[in-house]
Amino acid sequence: MTEQERTALASLLYQLADDDFLYAYRGSEWLGLAPHIEEDVASSSIAQDSMGHAAMYYQLLEELGEGNADALAHVRLAHERKNSILVERVNGPGYYMEKPEYDWAFAVVRNYCYTVAKKIRIDALKSSSYEPLATAAVKINMELYYHLLHWQTWFTQLYQSTETARQKMDAALEKVLYDFGDMFDYGEHGQLIEEMRLIEGQGILLDRWYQTITPLLVELNVTLPEMQMTRNGRDGDHTEDLNDALATLGEVYLIDQTATW
Repeated sequence: MTEQERTALASLLYQLADDDFLYAYRGSEWLGLAPHIEEDVASSSIAQDSMGHAAMYYQLLEELGEGNADALAHVRLAHERKNSILVERVNGPGYYMEKPEYDWAFAVVRNYCYTVAKKIRIDALKSSSYEPLATAAVKINMELYYHLLHWQTWFTQLYQSTETARQKMDAALEKVLYDFGDMFDYGEHGQLIEEMRLIEGQGILLDRWYQTITPLLVELNVTLPEMQMTRNGRDGDHTEDLNDALATLGEVYLIDQTATW
């Protein structure tokens, strides 16, 4: 593997790791705030699984020579991150310990749309030319069936609920699609990532995402808003929401980076 190819591989791994790292964090913020106790347990479990997936990718980066996995997760600055914009967005006004006014409709729509995208990427990664990544994808895939079923159920039930619920879901879908444009983007090394057959082309995966969600949207009589890309997180262009999240995520680790946790 040439140095250029190693850089492209690392870029893809950072995208996968950072996506799940931030997605898991935003999910964990619902602990104790979910609509009912059963959902509190279920969504916390999904967040924990997702953090485990991020850890697998960071470990692959460590094995590739990028540095310590824990440091890669907790120390890197916002402009070094390659996660999509969608996963870094706050759950709503306020903070977890200070009058949170989180939006459950937004959480459901974000989680459903992201999990569909994640399943499509994982299915493609099972055939990756980089064997360690393909092996990781097979392991992760075993949990995704339940994640997807969970969020699809919530998505369907809320859209079939009251008119108020439907309006909130429509507004949430608008917000999610506004930030969804970079989800399947591979950033500056995209061409080489595809040429190396690390994963299928971004256009192919995006088409699959549309094909996957369209039947349910038709069933629910939902019109999908136009997808936007105002920023590209794959190239390190992020919002202030990410800075705030990283400050919280790294708070304990940065007290003593040499400690064994």
